[in-house]
Amino acid sequence: MLAKLSNDLPEGDSWIFEPKWDGFRALVWKYGDDLYIQSRDEKPLGRYFPELEVSLRRELPDRCVLDGEIVIATGDRLDFDALLLRIHPAATRVKMLAEEKPSSYVAWDLLAWGDDDLRAAPQAERRNKLEAALANSKPPVFLTPATKDRAVAREWFEKFEGAGLDGVMAKPDTAAYQPGKRAMLKIKHQRTADCVVAGFRWYKGGKGTLVGSLLLGLYDSAGTLHHVGVASSFKQTERANLAEKLRPLTEGARETHPWKDWSDWQEQEGPQRLPGATSRWNRGKDLSWEPIQLGLVAEVSYDHLQGTRFRHATHLKRWRTDKPHTECRYDQLEETPPFLITKIFG
Repeated sequence: MLAKLSNDLPEGDSWIFEPKWDGFRALVWKYGDDLYIQSRDEKPLGRYFPELEVSLRRELPDRCVLDGEIVIATGDRLDFDALLLRIHPAATRVKMLAEEKPSSYVAWDLLAWGDDDLRAAPQAERRNKLEAALANSKPPVFLTPATKDRAVAREWFEKFEGAGLDGVMAKPDTAAYQPGKRAMLKIKHQRTADCVVAGFRWYKGGKGTLVGSLLLGLYDSAGTLHHVGVASSFKQTERANLAEKLRPLTEGARETHPWKDWSDWQEQEGPQRLPGATSRWNRGKDLSWEPIQLGLVAEVSYDHLQGTRFRHATHLKRWRTDKPHTECRYDQLEETPPFLITKIFG
């Protein structure tokens, strides 16, 4: 079951609110000693989280199907980068990471238990059965908090981001579980930032004529330009217009560009965030890009800052021709007070 974006918490008393976790969405099947963990796109996840397989076998009731999220916490804050590191072909590497930073599972829905297929049951009934099914479960298996109080949900929205969560979910209490349908609401933080446009990637199949995404940068206090994310989701006409706008700026840009060294583009382990490393989740994906002369500034909307970069793709709002690119710094971004994950579970 999927969710559609909402600008605010819905009114009325027919909603169940839950924190929105920032991890890997995962369905879990348990039958005796058999356990299967599946990603949203139907890929097996168990080999990347061997320690979680052990915990789920121990803590879950027999014959159940759960929907929830795999998360990793570092310093009592969710760490999505640590999750990405797990998507690695070497079992020895995965084992080492599992020992250094073990994962947890946060359950929020129960789709089957024993002989009962619960997908047609109302959300409120599934929640009650989920609480019963996990009544004796211990960490690292958790039951997500839930409330029908809109004021409490508003407080979660404002405070829990400090623990690395990225919003609140709203679910109709009478709704069935609807696979593939956007039957839930997600309310996420929406902010804007002025960023340096440092380069771009061509659209797949449209090299030379269509821009796929803009590469964004922000300066730190020492004046180093870091790659912080991309702006994408353009219409075809916008992609063509961007190609016309940016093509002249590529001339001679590589020689003086702060990300000019291709070997540096391929390395993201150092202190400076750079744009060209291989994607662990989409290996083989073409991440080559075109540097442009610095000077172009774009205001983009974003929802969440993960470490030093935007957690999700941003959206272009407007060009800032009035702003020098050197003023696009991290210190413009809103800081969220820290919040302990342990407090979320009471």
